[in-house]
Amino acid sequence: MSARALRTTLIVLATIGLGWATYLTYVHYSGATPVCSLKGDPCAAVQKSVYSELIGIPVALIGAVGYLLILGSLLASDGEHARFATAALTLGGFAFSLYLTYREVFTLHKICEDCVASAVIMTILVGLSVWRFLRGDAGIAGPRSALAAPSASAEPAAPLSSAS
Repeated sequence: MSARALRTTLIVLATIGLGWATYLTYVHYSGATPVCSLKGDPCAAVQKSVYSELIGIPVALIGAVGYLLILGSLLASDGEHARFATAALTLGGFAFSLYLTYREVFTLHKICEDCVASAVIMTILVGLSVWRFLRGDAGIAGPRSALAAPSASAEPAAPLSSAS
């Protein structure tokens, strides 16, 4: 996958995640019932649980801010620092998603489809962003470095003459 295609994929996924988290933030503040196709409406139960907030801040809003920061790091220059920031942010988001999924499954005994969708998006984001960071400039097609090895068609340099 080319560096451009990888970055574009990450931008699209982060945008989808931001939209999803923004919708869930709206649901939290409006009191609306989230769209959920499972019987018993586990999404509403998760959204109204004590775990839907962290120190009074809705986890959906924390997720929206996280996706926004990830998107910002992707729209920054494609240097090593930006790739590291994207990888670090997605690793943090992935860890937070793991914690929330643990709470859903083992504490609430409910599975929220919206939360699972966000966790899947974050899992894909972390995998791709870590891969992007680790491969570094290898995937970036650009001008050759001045330190790169000369091509086979280059003429060999003349030997230095010794001054005696």
